[in-house]
Amino acid sequence: MKRIIITSSFLLLISTILMLSGCNQAKKAEAGAPQAAPEVPVFAVNTTVAVKGQIRNYLALAGDIASGTTVDTFSDVAGKITRLYVSIGQRVSRNQAIAEVDPSRPGMNYLPGIARAPIAGTIVALPAQVGMTISQSMSLAQIAGGNALELRVYVAERFISKIALRQPCEITLDAYPGELFRGSVAEVSPVVDPASRTMEVKINVENRNAQLKPGMFAKVKIITERKDQIVKLPAGALIQRFGKTYVFTAETDPTDPAFRVARQKEVVPGILVDGVAEIQAGLAADEEVIIRGQTLLEDGSRINVIDRVAPLSDTD
Repeated sequence: MKRIIITSSFLLLISTILMLSGCNQAKKAEAGAPQAAPEVPVFAVNTTVAVKGQIRNYLALAGDIASGTTVDTFSDVAGKITRLYVSIGQRVSRNQAIAEVDPSRPGMNYLPGIARAPIAGTIVALPAQVGMTISQSMSLAQIAGGNALELRVYVAERFISKIALRQPCEITLDAYPGELFRGSVAEVSPVVDPASRTMEVKINVENRNAQLKPGMFAKVKIITERKDQIVKLPAGALIQRFGKTYVFTAETDPTDPAFRVARQKEVVPGILVDGVAEIQAGLAADEEVIIRGQTLLEDGSRINVIDRVAPLSDTD
């Protein structure tokens, strides 16, 4: 019985203390005691500056380099090849001797005939061999005319509308890392291969210093569209929300100049090439745009810029 009385007295004491404490807090609140303001979240972001410059759209393809003009050499007479005057890779002039062919047969001796180069150029193939018996329809050598080269590529049917004559091209090869060769679209096939659904395109290649050789594998960018003096920025800055495209810019907080805030702006994007986006409307050049950390932002969110990334170049 004593234990029950002591326990009840203890609980009553605790209740009285809590009640008095609550009343004291209420009185302080009524008296206008200062309350701690809730903390405003600050988001860490990276920014860059939108620039005005050039953007180019292109079609990336690959193919083999071939001679622009390749001509076969034939003999005027049939017979046995008794001598070759050239070798593969050798430069020849027009009418230069290529091979000697003896048309003699058992019991009949004739003067040997000389097969000559029909054009000036480089020997790229030499199927003829000494001792071989040939007919007049057999090619003795293939000659690539001059220094002209072409790149043959095949464009998928869905991209045909983007191809036109004289479009500029940029060509790269693994054999010459870091070097850029130029060319232009020279010929577009009038038909589409029904089996592969592709169209053949031939590109003239500028072969400076005779560095390129027929048979080399090359990658090419056919420039299908170029725009100058447009506003552009890294594509990672774009945010898609509710079917619209936005960017966030970094601006000074108008309520407290010591801080910066994010401002949400709706933009109209254009073409997107290699991680660079064209902005057709909604953003001006030289505006500071948030490119990292913007996914959780809302209009007016307080930010802390921890890194400013160098802007794109004018020709990127």
